[in-house]
Amino acid sequence: MTSFLKLTRPLHLLLAALTYTLGASIPAYLGKPFQSLAFLLGLAGILFAQLSMTLLAEVFRPHNEPLVEDETPQQKEMFRNNALYISIAALSSSAFIIYLLYINQILALPSFILYLSSFILVLAYSIPPIRLLNRGFGELALAAHIAYVIPSIGFLLQAKENHRLLIFIIIPLTALALAYFLVVNFTTFPADQKYQRATLLRRLTWERAVPLHHSLIVFAYALFVVALLLRFSILWTAFLTLPFAILQIILVRNISLGAKPNWTLITSTALAVFGLTTYFITLTFWLR
Repeated sequence: MTSFLKLTRPLHLLLAALTYTLGASIPAYLGKPFQSLAFLLGLAGILFAQLSMTLLAEVFRPHNEPLVEDETPQQKEMFRNNALYISIAALSSSAFIIYLLYINQILALPSFILYLSSFILVLAYSIPPIRLLNRGFGELALAAHIAYVIPSIGFLLQAKENHRLLIFIIIPLTALALAYFLVVNFTTFPADQKYQRATLLRRLTWERAVPLHHSLIVFAYALFVVALLLRFSILWTAFLTLPFAILQIILVRNISLGAKPNWTLITSTALAVFGLTTYFITLTFWLR
């Protein structure tokens, strides 16, 4: 059971819940009434979608790659079948929730388009023949789903229409999410080489991935600066994680220069930059 739970990647579900909550918290700040039913149904829908995205990726993993360590052939087949059944049930549940949103007159056209985008990303990320996970674009799809599509759904279920404040939040968060997933690629690089996984890092090579990592972080905080200049002063809390972002750049740079890596510190720092930035902004909106 513990091994199977690892396949669900609960951290991804937690991050999805956090970004959704962020998106849903913004409309109240803009003067829109908060709708509890829309929030709860939407949250359940995106969690089912994210769960399907994770499990379907495991279902269609190449047979030469183990799903968990020291698995037997029987366990592998059991894990694969269970993951398939759960992912189908999760996608069906998400579709049913969309129907509930529609009959309760909560689902506007922009929200439906984003839900459709979520389904397309889930399937394109995990299922052949597209399977972005095997083409070096899996990290980009994952970052876009968690940091762009999901908070946008949370926002539109409450606000019914877009707002530029949302754009100045989700675009930098997507950049920080991609930087985090790129750091995760660094930690799994030996195994990715062994099984010939086409990760973003292997597609770019270290020489290009490191400058891209730095650029993503600089780009994210530069957008937050622009947001402040446009009088979105509420986003000042994003800069509380700037010291962690600087540390993240330094740690990755040191690895590229040949320093011995501390993978736990590096991944924790990258996760803190994305996760805490999202959390601080969310908390600010809920408290205002």
